This record gives sequence, structure tokens and C-alpha cells, in this order.
Amino acid sequence: MVYELRQVDVEARLLGVAPVLLVADVRAAAAHYRDKLGFNYDTFFGDPPDFCIIHRDGCSIMLSQTPDEKAIVPHYRVVDRMWDVYFWVDDVELIYRELETRNATIDYGLCMKSYGIKEFGVQDLDGYDIGFGQIMD
Repeated sequence: MVYELRQVDVEARLLGVAPVLLVADVRAAAAHYRDKLGFNYDTFFGDPPDFCIIHRDGCSIMLSQTPDEKAIVPHYRVVDRMWDVYFWVDDVELIYRELETRNATIDYGLCMKSYGIKEFGVQDLDGYDIGFGQIMD
């Protein structure tokens, strides 16, 4: 199938992305991301609360509480060593030191990958792997 670009197609732009993570306890998850990973949030949604959008440096993650914890399936359980969320950063060593100081659960430490990225990973309360990487020239 060949897709032809029309003028209207090139004027629309993506402005951001917000992965959605299913969590067992939205309040505990939001507090974990705030305290351990430096995110912020404004409010919880639902009655009782079951949804929250967390933010850091212009990046967002949506946290949605699931009534069935079996629905929480971190990617590494399906594909070995696969992240659930990956952030590109401008100073991976500085972020690493910050998250170490915050006592985040470091999944794997700073390392240089064969694909030219220096990265590390953390794990959250629900077992999701969150990667942080910097392209090294």
C-alpha cells in the first residue's frame, strides 16, 4: 500500500506522548514516581481515585489503577530485558546520581550499549522497567 501525503497531513504535528501504565494502587504509584523518580502530579481523577497523570521535564506518564492485578504485565515478562517506558535524557550520569540519591530501585546500572547509548534502568512498585538513555557521540 502506498500512502500519498497531502498538504493537510504534513501540517499536523505530534506534541507529546504519555504512556499508560496499569497500576495496583494509583496513590502509591504516584507517590513512588514523585519521591523516587522526581515526577510531580496535580490531582487524582475518579471517585474513588483511579487515575493520575505524572509529569517531569515536559514528559508525562498516565497511571491507571486496575481492579485486576493480573492485568499488570511488565514487558520484561514477555520480552527479555524490555522496558515499559524509555526516556531520552541530556545527562544520563546526572539523572543516575539523582535517582540513586532518591533511593530508586536501580534495575541495571549505567552502561554503554553497543547501539551507542549510555543508559540505566529502574523498576517501579508494579515491576515496570523504566529506562533512561543518552546518545553518546
